[in-house]
Amino acid sequence: MSSQGPPSDSPPDSARQRLLGDVIAHLTAHGIGDVSLRQLATAIGTSHRMLIYHFGSRDGLLVEVVRAMEEQQRAAFAEMRREPATSAAELGRRMWRQLRQPELAPFERLFFEIYTQALQGRAYAQPLLDGVVDDWLGPMTDFLTRDGLEPTAARAQARLSLAATRGLLLDLLATGDQEGVDQAMEHMLTLFTHLTRSGDREPR
Repeated sequence: MSSQGPPSDSPPDSARQRLLGDVIAHLTAHGIGDVSLRQLATAIGTSHRMLIYHFGSRDGLLVEVVRAMEEQQRAAFAEMRREPATSAAELGRRMWRQLRQPELAPFERLFFEIYTQALQGRAYAQPLLDGVVDDWLGPMTDFLTRDGLEPTAARAQARLSLAATRGLLLDLLATGDQEGVDQAMEHMLTLFTHLTRSGDREPR
C-alpha cells in the first residue's frame, strides 16, 4: 500500500467524504455484485490507490457505505419527526410517500442487497444488523403510545409496521405495482387508526 496521501490542498476528511459520496451514488445506481475496487475507482473517476488509502480494502469501503446509508436514513426520519403529525398513521403516510419515490428505488435495492449479504454472514455487512430493527422501534413505539396504545402493544405494532413497510418496498421493487402497494399500506395505516381509537391494551 502506498504511503502517499491525497493532494496537500485537499483535507483528508473532505476527500474521503467526497469519495464515499461518489461510491454510494454509483452503487445505488448499479448495485454491488462482484464489483472490484479497481472497477469502482474507474467508475467514479479516481484511482485504486486513493480508495485503498482512505478505506483500506473493498470490504472496508463497503462497511463505510453501510454506515453512511444508515446515517442518512436516521437523519431523514429525525427530520420527519420534527414536523407536526396528528397521529402515528399520518406520520406513516408521510414516511411512505417519501420512501416510495421512484428516485429512491436504487438506494432501496442497495439496502436489500447489503442486508441479504449481512444475513449470509458477509463480514463487511454485519454493521447493518446492529440496530437495523431496534433503532427504529423506539421512535415508532413512542408515536403509537402517544396515540393510545399500551407500551407492549405499541412496540409489537411498531415491529409489525417496520416489517410490513420493508416488505412492501421489496414488493414494489419486484413488481412495480405502485397502486397495489399503496393500497396495502393504506390498509395497514387504517388498522392503526382503529387500534388506537379502541385504546388496545396489554393482556392482563
